[in-house]
Amino acid sequence: MTASDLTDEAARDEALREEALRARIHQEMADSLHEELELELDDVRLDELDHDGAVGLPSIDRKFYFRELLRLQGELVKLQDWVQHEKKKVVVLFEGRDSAGKGGVIKRITQRLNPRVCRIAALPAPNERERTQWYFQRYVSHLPAGGEIVLFDRSWYNRAGVEKVMGFCTDEQYEEFFNSVPEFERMLIRSGTILLKYWFSITDEEQAFRFSMRIRDPLKQWKLSPMDVEARTRWELYTKAKETMLERTHLADSPWWIVDAVDKKRARLNCISHLLSQIPYQQVAHQPVVLPPRVRNPDYHRGPIPPEMYVPGQY
Repeated sequence: MTASDLTDEAARDEALREEALRARIHQEMADSLHEELELELDDVRLDELDHDGAVGLPSIDRKFYFRELLRLQGELVKLQDWVQHEKKKVVVLFEGRDSAGKGGVIKRITQRLNPRVCRIAALPAPNERERTQWYFQRYVSHLPAGGEIVLFDRSWYNRAGVEKVMGFCTDEQYEEFFNSVPEFERMLIRSGTILLKYWFSITDEEQAFRFSMRIRDPLKQWKLSPMDVEARTRWELYTKAKETMLERTHLADSPWWIVDAVDKKRARLNCISHLLSQIPYQQVAHQPVVLPPRVRNPDYHRGPIPPEMYVPGQY
């Protein structure tokens, strides 16, 4: 074999390696996108359980939805970088009736972000000790430090909604909440916290449809608690409580934003787009990352791993 032949063979080998690497990169990117596809297929599966579902506006085009969602998620990554770089504190409250779609939006926001930077606060019912604390005390411990984003899946506004309607607070506690919450939120804002408040709005018919889907879907039944079922009988009481809450806490420095959430996909895009528009973030310049060469120690020999330690390969 001549020197020319060896050169040609080396070039072919290099081309094959580059092709294999491109295929691997493509597969990794596709796997990343499949996470969103799985979430989307889960929605489709839920909707297809009942073909007589709620009738409304035609659903948004799926290709457009995915393009926009991925674009917005890219902007969320830029927002995350800016929050870290500038040591900003961001709090976003997500409120609304049960099954209004808050969780779906929160999933799409956090899907491609660092959980150490952007985290979810979804507090359970207060325990006996917490019920004797200052009402806002247990929420304060979940507030962000500099360089963090916290998404509250329900928040201190529980008192103005669930607790009022279900009789979990006294009239005096209810009134004290409205007296305290404006100053509490102003304190957060004065401390440098960016505060956004979203209410997800759905119709009576849409909630009934979504509840019926959860009842019929074994993978979703855990989402339907006894309190959720009870809430259906108190729709008008929840409406009145919501109206009072919005009237008394829609403040100039911490306003409410209403998300029309009957169409889940539109609600997600609209909410994320609006959230991004409310924060004056900028793209942060980063130094290029250079992967250093692997250091090899000739004296190191990897020991064998016993076969019984491996997880059985069933798939």
